[in-house]
Amino acid sequence: MAIELDGAVVLVTGGANGIGAAAARRLAGRGAHVVVADVDQRGADVAAEIGGLFVHCDVREPADSQAAVSAAQAAFGGLDIAFLNAGVSTTSVRLGSPAWDLAAYRRAFAINVDGVFFGVNAALPALRDRGRGALVVTASLAGLTAVPGDPIYAATKHAVVGLARALGPALASDNVAVNALCPGFADTAINDPVRHLISAAGIPMMTPGDVADALLAILASDQSGQAWYVQPGRVSEPFNFRNVPGPRAADGSRAGGVPGTP
Repeated sequence: MAIELDGAVVLVTGGANGIGAAAARRLAGRGAHVVVADVDQRGADVAAEIGGLFVHCDVREPADSQAAVSAAQAAFGGLDIAFLNAGVSTTSVRLGSPAWDLAAYRRAFAINVDGVFFGVNAALPALRDRGRGALVVTASLAGLTAVPGDPIYAATKHAVVGLARALGPALASDNVAVNALCPGFADTAINDPVRHLISAAGIPMMTPGDVADALLAILASDQSGQAWYVQPGRVSEPFNFRNVPGPRAADGSRAGGVPGTP
């Protein structure tokens, strides 16, 4: 269900910089009213630049996400799209290390996972009030594959992908599309700790604008419940997951009817 951006009201979390700021600019350029939500006050500059609204929002706090949605409704009359993009890296958290940082681990899950759940929960009533809408959650290629170098980050992003894939069909009757945006390495601050490794491996980095363009492609599509990969030199499209094997009876015939299994 494609969403018309001209006149749409959009909430962007993590909108002060990087992918979030690029998305806010792209959306505003297409005529959308954008609420830039972030703990970083630089989001106020982004909002001023695009004629939007800045809201201080710590996505770890359910009340902050609700307040951001309420601000969108008060300022612009409703909410059509929520781009739940706020996230942090976990490269400093090492399992089994004497310096194991429990606080950093919990912060990562609170922002990367809880923040998305809280955002979805806050946005859904507003989207239902409109009769249709879209939720796009920022995951990562780390949510589609094994990442031995950063298993905690991968776990958070696998959770986000799983949520989007489950909510897509679950919210179909509400006319609310749900998709995950799964970029590879983009030139943003979150990749600063591994920038030297990316360079050494010869991997090209995308601009935040490249990822924002993929967001627009998602919103223009009729897809839901998909995880869209974004890689340099490729057209962004849904990742082709294999279905899990279904149960079989003793004679090898099908047993039961588990949805989505062959």
